[in-house]
Amino acid sequence: MNKKINTMYFSATDTTKKIVSGIAKKISENNHSDIAINNIDFTIPKVREEQVSFTENDVVIIGVPVYGGRVPNVLLEYLNSIKGNGALAISVVVYGNRDFDDALVELKDILESDGFKVIAEGAFIGEHSFSNTVAQNRPDEKDMLVVNDFANQIYTKITTEDKITTPAVRGNKSYIKHSKPQKKDGKNVDIKQVTPKTNSNCTDCKLCVDFCPMGSIDFNDVSKVSGICIKCGACIKKCPVNAKYFDDENYLKSKHKLETNYVSRREPEIFI
Repeated sequence: MNKKINTMYFSATDTTKKIVSGIAKKISENNHSDIAINNIDFTIPKVREEQVSFTENDVVIIGVPVYGGRVPNVLLEYLNSIKGNGALAISVVVYGNRDFDDALVELKDILESDGFKVIAEGAFIGEHSFSNTVAQNRPDEKDMLVVNDFANQIYTKITTEDKITTPAVRGNKSYIKHSKPQKKDGKNVDIKQVTPKTNSNCTDCKLCVDFCPMGSIDFNDVSKVSGICIKCGACIKKCPVNAKYFDDENYLKSKHKLETNYVSRREPEIFI
């Protein structure tokens, strides 16, 4: 396979990164290539300010998390700015064990409008950003076996098919509305107003500032959130002293619902 392998991902808690990187690594191993995989981690805001362009000589594995059954709306402007120019794309979404709904078909549509040829798609499961128990420690070893098999099938498709086709995926073209948590009275919660709190464990190490994918945590006072919070869980799950937490009633209600209703293990779905 005479193509350069690239990865692109938004991965606040490293679950999407693990899946996308695993696919790229296995394809590269099959190709016996000494060329380094080109990696674009667009989790951090400054990376999303840079223009990205590919050519027909590229294979790009691109992954995003699922937020409310959709591609995160904060990523749409960036994703729509990527120039595919005929490159082959593998689209990946990672969700927290509820459902990926229309996220995969939405990502495929975005990539095709960018000029990519989408040749394979996969929906994988990662530990939910709200919880340490929903899909705990996933993607796990079993998931990574699926990743390896998926990558093997992709490599075979690229190297043996004269006319590479785009597979159909589960999902609807008329995308669902982004799901929103609700109050006890049934009214929607303005989740944008919910921000993490900081307890006395904090050592002011500033790691949360570095990890926040929206650049919203104040460097001078890490207890302050000056911009949008997308509830990605990075500041909470990556804090070495467990200093970050949410105490909002409606957020905790949503978390409890997830931990009650979505315990049964979901399995990855691949389309090739």
